[in-house]
Amino acid sequence: METVSEVIAFGGTQGVYTHASESCSCDMTLAVFVPPQTKYKPCPVVWYLSGLTCTHANVMEKGEYRRLAAELGLIIICPDTSPRGDNVADVADNWLIGKGAGFYIDATQEPWAANYRMYTYITEELPALISDKFPADINRQAIFGHSMGGHGALTIALKDPGRYKSCSAFAPIVHPMTADWSKTALSAYLGGEERVWRTHDAVALIEDGATFPELLVDQGGADASWKMVCARGCSRMPARMQASI
Repeated sequence: METVSEVIAFGGTQGVYTHASESCSCDMTLAVFVPPQTKYKPCPVVWYLSGLTCTHANVMEKGEYRRLAAELGLIIICPDTSPRGDNVADVADNWLIGKGAGFYIDATQEPWAANYRMYTYITEELPALISDKFPADINRQAIFGHSMGGHGALTIALKDPGRYKSCSAFAPIVHPMTADWSKTALSAYLGGEERVWRTHDAVALIEDGATFPELLVDQGGADASWKMVCARGCSRMPARMQASI
């Protein structure tokens, strides 16, 4: 891992780093905020997954999470949203697929399968790297995301509920199988069989019985997709999640 930059913020350190990713077969960039409490003990981790067209830098530069993270003693990790590089497949004139639109899934179709393995990157490779390079208490993890990142946070947590102490999503893509701005990517990355898409769709996962004990979703009550979550899956949701809707 190589250091791109490190600055002091609220007594902690905001860093940007690059590393050679085995999962994505390219160099990946991430931002990590390390709070001052790590001088004395390992600290819990919050994963922040960004949305379409974003990089690691968007929330780092526009969202001031550092003050509260320093107060609470939280390591905040902001990965990139897709693989990058000259040899990475892309559709230059379509922001809904390719670079900046990894959708936090492992692609199975060419030419995407060679690099677009964001699910494995987020759930396996990056936790191992963070555990090795930072004073992280990896047994205490939370995951949070916005838009496409909210989709990623929800689906990742629903498929591995024992790993995360909390899962939050702000304005997430909750039903990518039906949304115009995600169907293109799912079809390209995973092929045309919608049954395969279901394991990457929060609505379908809940409909098929997936659950999470502490799931907080900040989503407008008038949103049609979220109403569909309620209609199809509320009987299988934990009481806290139902109460937040």
